[in-house]
Amino acid sequence: MDSSMRAAPHLRERLGSAVFARVAGPAGPENRARIHDTPGPRWFGPHRPIRTVHGDASMFIGGLRALLLQSLHPLAMAAVAAHSGYRGDPWGRLQRTSTFLAVTTYGTADQAQQAVDRVRAVHGLVHGRTPSGEPYDATDPHLLGWVHVAEVESFLLAHQRYGAAPLDATGCDGYLADTARVAEALGVIDPPRDRKELVARLGAYRGELRPTEEAREAARFILLHPPLPLVARVPYALLAANAVAALPRWARTSLELPRLSHPAEACLAPTGRALTTAIRWAMAPPRPAP
Repeated sequence: MDSSMRAAPHLRERLGSAVFARVAGPAGPENRARIHDTPGPRWFGPHRPIRTVHGDASMFIGGLRALLLQSLHPLAMAAVAAHSGYRGDPWGRLQRTSTFLAVTTYGTADQAQQAVDRVRAVHGLVHGRTPSGEPYDATDPHLLGWVHVAEVESFLLAHQRYGAAPLDATGCDGYLADTARVAEALGVIDPPRDRKELVARLGAYRGELRPTEEAREAARFILLHPPLPLVARVPYALLAANAVAALPRWARTSLELPRLSHPAEACLAPTGRALTTAIRWAMAPPRPAP
């Protein structure tokens, strides 16, 4: 057997383990076994669109886009800046978020409800005022609604651009219907259940969005100063560039992010597809020996 063929499984295992450790944290293997191996009814069956989207490497780009877009609501950004610890413990925040998504997407119904209850308990402690004096409360259904729609639009858009199996029209609406179940459990009132409702809801929030210095600082931290080893900086920069390119133009302008020409964006997109393909390959479960 060629040495490169023998080395490939080991390379995949090393890369996959490194990425998984960053995203899932030290308790990742234990959580994965608990989520997938515990018997019982689930909120979502094995063929539901939410599993297709949340299980794909395109989530790396979608997650970055979601963070940038969410930051443009001044109340949401003030809550994150004051309570999330994203600068002091960015990986911890990512790991908690990824675990929540995994539990609610793949876990038993009891596990999913317990995860939701924990998040709601944390939200109950998050309240205060913005630097300009506006009050915010993380249990506010309207504010939760913004966080939800910015997130699911970003996840779905990234999946359609970079996912291994883009959804058809029915699948896209099915994804939004699936995520609406989680959103309602978290306290969102009447979350969008199809693409038409999602577009309308995003438009309804547009007048509330504005850039703040906190949002621009968060964008600079996310894009320019990620706590990563040097070897990971270039791949991360390309993922981040694709996330920025996926933002609407007004959001890029608000966050003072570079505006790319259409030819430049066309050249950038293949890097996003290549990187998500590589991550997908690295994190794929090993094939059983023949």
